[in-house]
Amino acid sequence: MTDRPFRPAYLDLLESGELDGRVERALEELRDCRVCPRDCEIDRLADEVGVCRSGRHARVASFFPHFGEEDCLRGWNGSGTIFFAWCNLRCVFCQNYDISQRPAGEVAGPEDIAAMALDLQAQGCHNINFVTPEHVAPQVIEAVAVAARRGLRLPIVYNTSAYDSLRSLQLLDGVVDIYMPDFKLWSRATAKRLLLAPDYPEVARAAIREMHRQVGDLQLDERGLARRGLLVRHLVMPGLLDESREIFAWLARELGPATYLNLMGQYYPAGKVTDQPEKYAGIARRPAPGELQTAFELAAGAGIRRFDERRSLGR
Repeated sequence: MTDRPFRPAYLDLLESGELDGRVERALEELRDCRVCPRDCEIDRLADEVGVCRSGRHARVASFFPHFGEEDCLRGWNGSGTIFFAWCNLRCVFCQNYDISQRPAGEVAGPEDIAAMALDLQAQGCHNINFVTPEHVAPQVIEAVAVAARRGLRLPIVYNTSAYDSLRSLQLLDGVVDIYMPDFKLWSRATAKRLLLAPDYPEVARAAIREMHRQVGDLQLDERGLARRGLLVRHLVMPGLLDESREIFAWLARELGPATYLNLMGQYYPAGKVTDQPEKYAGIARRPAPGELQTAFELAAGAGIRRFDERRSLGR
């Protein structure tokens, strides 16, 4: 816990001129797109679209003060969330299916996104929380540069599935204050079946290592608000505790016991699982209370000792 005055990392990049360089390099990644691990190699600057269905500009589904996030993010005035539409994964159970895999919201340029961030700051939100940004990382950097020049002073939260490219994460170094990846699944076979991305486990491990290298363990101020660091989420899914066990062991071993973990217990059948319950019978139900308790015990047994208590076990 720290009581030092908060200063977002991106202000140093802005003052040195490096942030403008980051914007240029990030946008160039769109020309032969390798922004995410799909490596579509299309010209998104010319509005070509690939797996993520996003061209030159991001599409924003909604933005508002969010009071359902972790305590250290939502505080008392909410986390200033900006939900991007579309996604680079195809999770069959996606609980945001209507915006991740169907058209939603409006196309937004950097000025628009910056205006959203400044509006949320004016409402008293404690941070700017970019949700599902993996496929629009260049547009995030571009918008932060505009917003910073206009007076944005809140920490940036990068709220991701962890299906991120290292190239994009390196461009985000010093732009993002708080990384919040969701480490979903451990095995390639399960990731192929449920995420349609067999390389997800190794991509997520590499991405989370890089996030931790950049920002370290989660730091809270004297009021309990997150200011910098890594916060890992894991959605407890029915019948997949073996996946959870491996993830917890890796987090404790690779990142250390001070890794801040939110065990999310709110899984319910959604997306393709509700349309084809016979195909996805193993996850076509909510986790049983015993599974949630076992997940907590597995994480604690692996050595992890920092949890989001309000959200753990579905509270």
